[in-house]
Amino acid sequence: MTTRKTLRSFPALALAMAVAAGGTAMAATTLVGTGASFPYPIYSKWFDEYQKVRPDVRINYQSIGSGGGIRQITARTVDFGASDGPMTSAQLFAVDGKILHLPTVLGAVVVVFNLPGVDTLNLDGPTLADIFLGKIRGWNDAAIAALNPGVALPANPITVVHRSDGSGTTFCLVDYLSKVSPAWLRTAGKGTAVNWPVGLGGKGNEGVAGLVKQTPYAIGYVELIYADQNHLSYAAIRNLAGKFVKANTAAVTAAAAGTASSMPGDFRVSITNAAGDDAYPISTYTWLLVYQANPGNKGEILKGFLRWMLKDGQGMAGGLGYAPLPDSVNGMVAKAVETIR
Repeated sequence: MTTRKTLRSFPALALAMAVAAGGTAMAATTLVGTGASFPYPIYSKWFDEYQKVRPDVRINYQSIGSGGGIRQITARTVDFGASDGPMTSAQLFAVDGKILHLPTVLGAVVVVFNLPGVDTLNLDGPTLADIFLGKIRGWNDAAIAALNPGVALPANPITVVHRSDGSGTTFCLVDYLSKVSPAWLRTAGKGTAVNWPVGLGGKGNEGVAGLVKQTPYAIGYVELIYADQNHLSYAAIRNLAGKFVKANTAAVTAAAAGTASSMPGDFRVSITNAAGDDAYPISTYTWLLVYQANPGNKGEILKGFLRWMLKDGQGMAGGLGYAPLPDSVNGMVAKAVETIR
C-alpha cells in the first residue's frame, strides 16, 4: 500500500517540479535595447557572456543604427538605446525624464576601398571630404595622387557608398569632415544623417561593407571590425600632427588620451581630429542611452549589467577591435551608473 502511494506521488512531484521550473523561467528579466551597429559585435559578446553570469537576465539587442536607437529610447519603447553620436541638447530637452550617456568602449571608423591592384592608400581630411562631396570623381585625381607617390592609381570613376539610415558611424565621420573641411561643413554638415551629395546608400555597417566589397572602385566607411571581417582594405588617414595613421586599438586610445582628464560630466564629447602623433583621427566613444529612473526593477538589472561591463567586459574589447575606456573615464562612468534607479 505504501509502495503504491509512493508510486502514485511521482507524477504529482514531477508536476510540482515542472511548475517550479516554469516559475523560475517566468521570473527571468528581459532587457530590450536597440541602436548603433558600430558596437554590435562587442555588445553581442557582452550580452552572451553576461547571461552566463546571470542566467535570470536576458538582453535582446537590435542593431538598427544610432538614429533608431535615439528614437526608440526617446519614445520609451525599449529599456536602453545605443548611439555613436551623442543626443543633441534639443533631443534631450524633448525627452520626458533624464537620459544618461554612458560610454562603453572606443572605436574607429575606417575608410574602406575596393581598388583592384591597390592595397594601401593614404588620404587626408580635405581630400576625403571632396570625394564624398563628389568634387573628386576619379581615382587618379591629382589630390589623391599627391598623397600616394609611386602608387599606380587607375583612371576609373569613384563609387561612393554611405549609410542610408541614421547612424553614429556617419556622425563620427562627418564630425571629422566638418572639422577639416569648411566646404563639407557648409554643404552637408554633421549629424547621424546628412544629405549626401553623391553615392549609394547601404543599411548598417553590414550594408556598407557589403556594397563596397561587391563594387570595384568603391569607397565607403565602416567600423573597424566590419572591415576586418569582410577583408576590406582601409586607408591611412593624415592626423592633426601630419602623420598618416591606420586605425588600431592603440591609435584609438591615443585619440582619447587628450580628453580623458577633461571629460565633461554628461560624457558627450568628440575625439575626432585629436592631437597626438599616434592618434587616429576618426575615433569615437560609443554610448548606451539609459534613463536615470526606470520602471519596476529594471534600474537594478541595468546597474548589475553595467557594473559587470565596466569591470569584466572591458577586457573583451581589444579582441574585437575596440579600445577599452581609459581608467579615469571608467571611474566616472561607474559613479554615474550608481545614480540609476
